[in-house]
Amino acid sequence: MSFLDNLESNLKNLESREERDPGARKRRDSERASALAAAPWAEKLKNSPYTQEVMKAAALIGFQTRSRIQVAWLDTTLKLETKDRRLDLRPTAEGIVAVFLQNGKEESRLPVDLSGNGDELVQQWFGK
Repeated sequence: MSFLDNLESNLKNLESREERDPGARKRRDSERASALAAAPWAEKLKNSPYTQEVMKAAALIGFQTRSRIQVAWLDTTLKLETKDRRLDLRPTAEGIVAVFLQNGKEESRLPVDLSGNGDELVQQWFGK
């Protein structure tokens, strides 16, 4: 059996499995609806000067504290991470939420105002 035949067979098996599970379709539809509702906020987050301010402030504070800050876009979420701290900027249907995590556990959530100062958010993340 060729690779393409095998792939086609696997896809047919997955589709038939999803048809038998009524919950899978509901989950997929709800995930799609939430992604569509958050899409305008995700676009604003990616193109906002606020995001650039946050990344510049994180680079500056990382330099000052001699900490390496890793910045990554995962899907629509901006993640800033250093040692045991992480800051996620997550778009939702209601707006953008900043999630502060310490050792992988969520500490707090704050709504983000894209017209605000990104430096203040980074200072709060570092506890200064």
